[in-house]
Amino acid sequence: MKHQSKFTSHQSGQEQQHAQNQAQEQSALEFPTVEEMLRHDAKHTRVPPTIAHRLQESIGPAPPRSWWRRLFGS
Repeated sequence: MKHQSKFTSHQSGQEQQHAQNQAQEQSALEFPTVEEMLRHDAKHTRVPPTIAHRLQESIGPAPPRSWWRRLFGS
């Protein structure tokens, strides 16, 4: 009886290791190029709302330049 319990604990350890190996294989992806990797990452990464707002502000139209900056070219 004692021998049989050792066998099942060893067997369950192997099953856990097998499950961990499968999880690692599923999470590991290979990409042909760096660009493909970046596209995949961008598609699956959520941008925080504060950063998205700041990005939209920086992309938006530039504020009108003052008359003295237009005159002196600064």
